[in-house]
Amino acid sequence: MTKDLDQLCINTIRFLSADAVQKANSGHPGMPMGMADAAYVLWTQMLKHNPRNPEWVDRDRFVLSAGHGSMLLYSLLHLTGYDLSLDELKQFRQWESKTPGHPEYRCAPGVETTTGPLGQGFATGVGMALASRMLATRYNKPGKKIVDHHIYAIVSDGDLMEGVAAEAASLAGHLGLSEIIYLYDDNKISLVGPTDWSFTEDVGARFEAYGWFVQEVDGYDLAAIAQAIRAAQAETERPSLIKVRSHIGYGAPTKQDSAASHGSPLGDEELDGAKKALGWPVEPRFLIPDEALAHLRKAVEKGEAAEAEWDARFEAYAAEHPALAAEFKGRMSGALPAGWDAELPAFDPAKPVATRNASGTVLNAIAPHLPALAGGAADLASSTKTLISGESDVNKGAFEGRNLRFGVREHAMGAMLNGMALHGGFIPYGGTFLVFSDYLRPAIRLAALMHAHVVYVFTHDSLWLGEDGPTHQPVEHVAALRAIPNLTVIRPADAGEVIEAWKVAVESNGPVALVLTRQNVDVLDQSRYPPASGLAKGAYVLDDAEGTPDAILIASGSEVHVALAARTVLAEKGVQARVVSMPSWELFEAQSQAYRDSVLPPEVTARLAVEAGVSMGWARYVGLDGDVVAIDRFGESAPYKVLMEEFGYTGSAVAERALKLLGRT
Repeated sequence: MTKDLDQLCINTIRFLSADAVQKANSGHPGMPMGMADAAYVLWTQMLKHNPRNPEWVDRDRFVLSAGHGSMLLYSLLHLTGYDLSLDELKQFRQWESKTPGHPEYRCAPGVETTTGPLGQGFATGVGMALASRMLATRYNKPGKKIVDHHIYAIVSDGDLMEGVAAEAASLAGHLGLSEIIYLYDDNKISLVGPTDWSFTEDVGARFEAYGWFVQEVDGYDLAAIAQAIRAAQAETERPSLIKVRSHIGYGAPTKQDSAASHGSPLGDEELDGAKKALGWPVEPRFLIPDEALAHLRKAVEKGEAAEAEWDARFEAYAAEHPALAAEFKGRMSGALPAGWDAELPAFDPAKPVATRNASGTVLNAIAPHLPALAGGAADLASSTKTLISGESDVNKGAFEGRNLRFGVREHAMGAMLNGMALHGGFIPYGGTFLVFSDYLRPAIRLAALMHAHVVYVFTHDSLWLGEDGPTHQPVEHVAALRAIPNLTVIRPADAGEVIEAWKVAVESNGPVALVLTRQNVDVLDQSRYPPASGLAKGAYVLDDAEGTPDAILIASGSEVHVALAARTVLAEKGVQARVVSMPSWELFEAQSQAYRDSVLPPEVTARLAVEAGVSMGWARYVGLDGDVVAIDRFGESAPYKVLMEEFGYTGSAVAERALKLLGRT
C-alpha cells in the first residue's frame, strides 16, 4: 500500500460522491467529501463484509446514521463490489433508482437500515449490537464463535443533538455493548451554520459519562484513524465513540467548513475548484481510475475468504452442537419453529379479563416455543404484561435472558427494536401505554417503511383507563397509527381475539401494533359467537340479524361489547342489527372485495361505528349516511364506568344513536 494509492482511492470516493450530487442538482456533498478518508480506512481495513453476499449473517453492520451523506455509502458499495452499478450512481435521487436521497433498506444491497431522520441510525445500531450480543451469548461456545462482529456507524453533530441518540447512548453504555464502534463526523457545521450556535457541550465528556470509550483523531490521518478503530475493537467493556475531526466540503475553495456545502450541490465552478485543489482531473465526471477500482474491489476476494472461513467454522460447530446450530440457522432465516403455536391458552367465558392480561398470557404460552421472541417495555413491563416468565433480565454481563429493560426511553426502544429485527434472529417486541406511542412514532414509521418485523404492545388503550385523566387517555392515537402505511394495527375485542392477534403478529412480514385494554372485558363465548379466527381477516360478522339487517354496528376493541349490548336493546325495539367486530382496518382492506361486501353489504347504508377515540377515518366504513360514536375531544379524570356513561358508551346510548340514524326516534 502506498500513500499515493490511498489518496487516489479516497479522492475516487470523494469526487464520485460529489459528481453524483452535482448531476442530480440535489443532495449533500459536504459530508461525503469530509469523511471520505475515514470511510476508506473503515471499509478497506476494518469492515468484515462480503459484497457478493450482503446477507452473510456474521458480517459487520455499517450504519450511515448521517443519512444525508448517502452518496458516500453508494460510492463505497459500488467501488467495493456490491451489485450497485455506476449507472445507478448517475441516477442518484431519480425516479425508481437504487440510490434514493437517503439510504433505504433493501433498496440497494448493503444498506443495512433506512436512515435520514437524525438519531435513528444511531439508536438502530444499538439495537443491532444488542441482538448480536444476545445471540453470541446463546450460541457461542468455547473455541467456537459463530457470532463475532461489530456494528459500525458514521454519526453526525445532528445525530448527537437528537434525544433518541441520547436515550440509546445511555442504554448502550449501561449494557456495555462493546460491539458498537461509531465514527463521529465532528465537522462543527450543521445545516444552517456553525454548531456552536446551539451545540457547545463537551461531547466526549458526555459519552464518557454514559460509559463509552471515547477517542479523538484527525480525520485525515489514516494511521491514527486505523489505530483508533483497532483500539475500539480491542475494547470489551464499553461501546466506542471516535471523534473524527473533519472538514465539511473538504477541498472546496470557498465552501469548505461552511454550511453552504451541507445540503446543496457545490456548483460546477466550486466542484472544479475542489478537484484542482486536491489534484483530481476536472473531467471526466464520475472518474474511477483502474488502479483505485482494483484496490477497492479487493473487498470481494477478502469478503469471500472471510465467509468461507466462517462456513468451515460453523460446520465444525454444527458437528458438536447440532441442535443449537439448527436453531441458529432457523432464527437467522426468519423461519418459525414447527409447533410454535401448539400450546395457545383457552380463556373461560365466565371470567372477564383485560386484553393486556390476555396478551401476557398468550406471550408466555408461545415464548417457550419461539426462541426468537424477545422484548420488554419502557419501564412499564408490569403494566403492559410484557415479561416472559422464567426468563431473566438482560443486563450488563448477563445476556442469557429475553426480558429487556429499556427504562423510560420509548423512542430508543422503538429504534432499537428496529435494529434487532434488521440484524436478524429476533422477533422483537416492546410495550408502553398507547398514549406514549407518540414518543416512538418516528421509529414506528421507519419500521413500516422497512417492513421490519417488530411487535408493539400498546396498553391502556382509551379513556377507560380512568382516573389518570386526559394526559394519559389516548383519543387520537389509534387513528394516528392507522395513518402509517404498512403498519398493521389490531385492537382485539376480547381474549380470544388477542390469541389470534398474536398469531398474526408473529407470522407478519412487517410491523404490528397490538392495542389493548387496561380494564376487564367479557370473553366472548365461542359456542355462541363465531370463532375469533375471523380476526385474521380484519373484520367479521359477530352477531347477525335474520335476513338483511336494518343497521350495522361496527366496533373495535372493548366497544364491541357495547355494540352487542346495543343490538339487544335494538332487537327489543324491533330493529334488526348486525354487529361487526373490526379489530384491524389493514387486515380488512387486504381481503377481497367480495368478502368485504359480505361483511358490510353495500345496500345497508345505516351504519354506526363505535370506538373510544376520534372519528377520523371511520367515514370509509360508515359512508355519508352513517354515523360514528366517537370522542373528538380530550377526556376527563374519573372512574372508567362513569366515563363510559358520560361519553355515551353504553348499550342504551349506542342504540339511541342507531335509532336516530334510522329516523326512528
